[in-house]
Amino acid sequence: MAITKKWYSVLKDKKTLPEGRVQTVTAGHQGICLTHYRGKFSALDNKCPHQGGPLGEGSIENGMLRCPWHGWDFDPCTGTPPGGFDDGVKTFEVKEEGDEIFIAIEAEEIHQDTISDVMIETMVNWGVNTGFGMVGHSNLAVANAMMRQEEQGKFQFFGIRHEGAAAFAASAYGKLTGRPAVCFGIAGPGSTNMFTGMWDAKVDRSPMLALSGQVNTQVMGTGAFQEVDLVAAFQTVANFNHSVQQNSKHSELMSLAIKSALLNRDVSHITFPDEVAFMSKPAGEKAQTPEGRITPMNISPPRQMVSKAVAMLADSKMPAIIVGHGARFHMKAITAFAEKLNCPVITTFKAKGQISDHHDLGCGVLGRSGTPIASWFMNESDLLIVFGASFSNHTGITPKKPIIQVDYDPTALSKFHKVDAALWGEISETLTIIEEQIEGKLTTVDRRPEIAKRWAIWKEEKVSRLKDESDIGLSSIAVFEAMNKVVPDNAVIAVDVGNNTYSFGRYFEPKNQSILMSGYLGSIGFSLPAAMGAWAAQGKDRPIWSVSGDGGFGQYLGEMMTLVKYNMNIKHVLLNNSELGKISKEQRAAELDVWKTSLHNMSFAKYAENCGALGIRVTKKEDLLPALEQLKAHKGPALLEIITDPTLI
Repeated sequence: MAITKKWYSVLKDKKTLPEGRVQTVTAGHQGICLTHYRGKFSALDNKCPHQGGPLGEGSIENGMLRCPWHGWDFDPCTGTPPGGFDDGVKTFEVKEEGDEIFIAIEAEEIHQDTISDVMIETMVNWGVNTGFGMVGHSNLAVANAMMRQEEQGKFQFFGIRHEGAAAFAASAYGKLTGRPAVCFGIAGPGSTNMFTGMWDAKVDRSPMLALSGQVNTQVMGTGAFQEVDLVAAFQTVANFNHSVQQNSKHSELMSLAIKSALLNRDVSHITFPDEVAFMSKPAGEKAQTPEGRITPMNISPPRQMVSKAVAMLADSKMPAIIVGHGARFHMKAITAFAEKLNCPVITTFKAKGQISDHHDLGCGVLGRSGTPIASWFMNESDLLIVFGASFSNHTGITPKKPIIQVDYDPTALSKFHKVDAALWGEISETLTIIEEQIEGKLTTVDRRPEIAKRWAIWKEEKVSRLKDESDIGLSSIAVFEAMNKVVPDNAVIAVDVGNNTYSFGRYFEPKNQSILMSGYLGSIGFSLPAAMGAWAAQGKDRPIWSVSGDGGFGQYLGEMMTLVKYNMNIKHVLLNNSELGKISKEQRAAELDVWKTSLHNMSFAKYAENCGALGIRVTKKEDLLPALEQLKAHKGPALLEIITDPTLI
């Protein structure tokens, strides 16, 4: 049977490879060491047969081609070694047509599915269709499998500048959609870089799938290059945490990882030893689907607790609803319930925006980042109905009031103190049952007039604070009051950590925007990578904005180039006060000297321009609204740098 060969052009102008030199070229997928020696062009396999060293990066010395890795010699034309040894290098046919060099290689075999292929196809079948990360030497087989899914239009992957940003983007994607995205790294440092973002997803109950490359199984435990036991390293953060083995049930392993991420709203991690990832798919193994593999989540609460909650509601005159981040996918049902009760709806900081501040029952954020409206109505209530909140000390939900708590996670119920009626169930399902039983029993007071009065008092206070000015820079309240007028009603806004975020909590008044934050982990640098995750999830349908201080932006400013690469239409608002202002405030509160919190900054607007984005810089209050409008109107990534005074928060 004749061997089919195909000719590839590998050098357009042979004069670019001088006599006595070598270089690496590619024919199809074949790496070639192209040599020019004694007037002849020759083509050798680019891999040294000993350790795979790239011969095209070597040199011709004393008439021999020397491997750059360990110095072994080969004839630059025939690939044979000196001394009659049999460890020569394969050669390929070469022809010259004018100044162009062509190489013939055998037709490539049809791709045979690997273990990576069947696992990634299973992943996509489960609806995991978005990934963020960095491709490298120890995850190439998995990356190749992702590439094939992307070519079929079933997967999208975004190459980033730092794996930490990939993990934050995947975490934000899960927070916004309730579905896992992939963060992806190589063995060792590439994957350990994902650790912080994985923890962010874990503590905020965001489903995530982390995939990591790994060194060959046979060198694990020997101190090999970039060897880190990633299963051990991620034991504390990953709820599902396994290494792929040759004899694993591969599609089942991936199915269980995604099922765990969805049901537990947690992190799943799978690591792929390099040689296993390239192995052929076992005969008969097929990619799985979620059909018949996952239960509906409409869990009903215990009857005795429903009865107790109904009795408490029937006795209440002035209840208040508090919603946490865990209630974000149930706000339609919660808002309808609040309208039946005529009661205020308060949110935790993580849940900011889940009800509009412009709704006649919306009372904004409770706690350290909140407003006096929310705290007033909590303290004036005779019953608290809490949905999907965890009672963190940051929020400050009082245990002194009668409480009904509803949560899908039984461990979250009565976590820190006694709760009068603890209902374990899916929120919408639980509300349906309660509403059926409470029909005709409610005697609550309509709190709308009082809510409107309290908002008027707070707005008057904000107008007073807006008068605060400084020669150093603008106030945070001025920034967020301007954003109230410009940010689209349906935007997703990713916020960072620091004084800028506290001010956002107090002064930005959401309409129908979705807010993303690093809630329990409180990790600085979250906002820009999170906006990338939001853009990948909903950027075709919704405007994506992000907000940070200069300290937070500095953590992942390299991702501005990623925004430009993929033309991510993200608008970043940067409050630049040349200081880690929150840390300075904490040092003063502890009666200490302010130390090491000042920052040396460049012009972030010019940096954005250098990356290829729009960059705008504002130093005067009168320029703020026009700059925000320009930011909003720009088609593509854009950054607005606002010089602010760290004391005006």
